[in-house]
This record gives sequence, structure tokens and C-alpha cells, in this order.
Amino acid sequence: MDSHRRTTVDEALPEGQGFPGGAGVVGNQFNGTRPPAMDAQAFHAASERILSAINTVIDGKAEAAKLALTVLLAQGHLLLEDVPGVGKTLLAKTLARTIDCSVSRIQFTPDLLPSDVTGVSIYNQASRLFEFRPGAVFANIVIGDEINRASAKTQSALLECMEEHQVTVDGDSYKLDEPFMVVATQNPIEMEGTYPLPEAQRDRFMARISMGYPDQDSEIEMLETHQATSPLNRVTAVVTSADVAAMIATVQRVYVSQAVKEYTVSIGRATRASAMLRLGASPRSMLQLLRAAKATAALEGRDFVLPDDVVSVAESVLAHRIILDRKAASTGETPHSVIRSILAKLPVPQEMNAAPSRTPVTRGGPDLRHAR
Repeated sequence: MDSHRRTTVDEALPEGQGFPGGAGVVGNQFNGTRPPAMDAQAFHAASERILSAINTVIDGKAEAAKLALTVLLAQGHLLLEDVPGVGKTLLAKTLARTIDCSVSRIQFTPDLLPSDVTGVSIYNQASRLFEFRPGAVFANIVIGDEINRASAKTQSALLECMEEHQVTVDGDSYKLDEPFMVVATQNPIEMEGTYPLPEAQRDRFMARISMGYPDQDSEIEMLETHQATSPLNRVTAVVTSADVAAMIATVQRVYVSQAVKEYTVSIGRATRASAMLRLGASPRSMLQLLRAAKATAALEGRDFVLPDDVVSVAESVLAHRIILDRKAASTGETPHSVIRSILAKLPVPQEMNAAPSRTPVTRGGPDLRHAR
């Protein structure tokens, strides 16, 4: 009898065939290679195109759109949490459509199996071989809709994907495409039919966004422009996956001074020492906080990180990772209020120490030429 051989992803999916739900990008295009960084003007133009495309669909949520792009460029994953009907899935779909890359969508339900997410090995009786059939996670951007409606076993199928960018099935590992991002939505846990995400799962998400209701003018604008057809139908790709890889490489070259690193660590250590918290921020969250700050600096047109960049994303990056003490919760404290209190008490490094001898931003646009 012939020995059973497991086919690779490339063998399971012939050239030219996209991953399930994808847009045609096949193979690990950027795995193992270091893409070149973008020049300043190209970075600025690409980010503006993405944000403009998102803002044409999502009314009155410019900050949410910018944070979503920040997470993408920082190589993180995004959690969108709020009540139904405020545009969580629409934001995720719009971000995905602005990029010419593979996209898949998973509707999480209580009967969803881990193999539906990661893929499964199937025995082919004709060839007498096990063949790996990739799951929906094999895409550049994976939209997980209502992730907390699935069981804990299915939720855990995403842990390896999100942290290591690979899938292990029956002892064999398969690399995921780069760039790779999970954009998950979830309803508040008090709603029916939901399973709260465990701490380890939440810690994999770089940032959490609460969409909130739009203001009155934005809601009226939505009624006027969305009543006939969804504006999502008019969204086309404005950048390629190669552009995104180059933008990510640009963010990676943003300079971080020792003072800013120490300031970032001091925030995490303060959460662990806080009497109002029974679980502080993890070391992983400090790394992701700094990555998000670097992406924020690049989007602001700088090639170095300021303490303000860290502060601007601290609540979104840390609030979903910490757990309040019961006494603090009973007094009306929230994770966001605790983070704000900690930031208000910590001494901030002076700008001259945070960015020594850095080139200022030019009036003509962002200046990233001197990124280290």
C-alpha cells in the first residue's frame, strides 16, 4: 500500500484559483521576503485613498476608519464590538474591499466547527492520498462576523492563525498569506446566544473599536445616500496587497527612542500595579501598543514616535485586555476610565528626549525619508 502523503496548500489550490472566499491572491507572496518601504508621498497618497474610500461608506466614523487602518499597518487584528446595526460588518467589508487582495468572510454560529475555519484533510480514494482543503482563514483579510456566537472550541481555532500566521492540521503546518489580518465583530455579551471571548483570545486583538451610534447629521446623510443601494457596491480596490506590504515595511522603519519605549512599558506596569484592576496589560500588549503608535506616527507624517502617539491608541489597545476589580466596577469605573487615570498620572517624556535630531514634517506632506 502506498504511503499517505499530505498535499500542500499550493497543490490543493492550483495556480490561478483563489482561496475560499478570496479575491484571487494565491500563495505566500511576501512570506520570506522583505518588501521595500514606500516613499513619503506614496505612503501619504495610499493612506488617503483608503481612508477616503472607507469614509464614503461609513458616515461620521472617521476615527474608527483611521484606527482600522492603523491596525492593518501595524500587522494587528481588529475587534469591532457594539450593538447590532451600527456598521461593524460594513466597516470590515469596506476596509477589505479597498485592498486588491484575497478576502473571506466567516459567519460564526454555534454549530460552526474548527475545521470550517482552518481547513481539513480529506482522504482521496482515487489517489489514495490525504489532501488538505484550506478553510476560510486562508485569505489576506478574514472577516469574522459575530465571533462570540461560536463555541469556545471554534473560537480557539483562530489563536494560532492570529499569533503565528499559520494553520496546523493533523500535525502539518501551512503558512498564511501576508499581509494577514482578522477583523472580527461581536455583540455585547449580555445579548442572547453569545459566548464571551476568553482573555487569551481578546489579547490576540491589537485594538477594539466600539462603533457607537452616528450623530443626527450623519444618520440623515445615511438615509439620503443609502436608501436605494448600498455604497459598498461602489467601493473598488484603491491599493494592492503589494502596496499594503510596502506601507507595513514603512511603518516598521519608524524610529522609537529609548524614552518612548520606557514610557510604553511604564503604562503596562502601572496597569499591573493598579488596585482597581485584577488583571493588567500583558507584555504582548506592550509590543502591540508600540506597533500601533508607530503606525499612528506614520499616518501623521512622521518618521519617529512621540509619547502622544502612544497615548492616542492606548485606550483602544489596552482597555479590552484588562479586567476591573469588583470593587472598582461597583463604583462606576470602566477599563477606559482606568487607562485614562493611569495616563494622567504618569510623567511624559519631553519631546526633545523622545525624538532627538529627527527631521521635522515638511509642509508639502509627510517626511519619512530618514526612517531608521
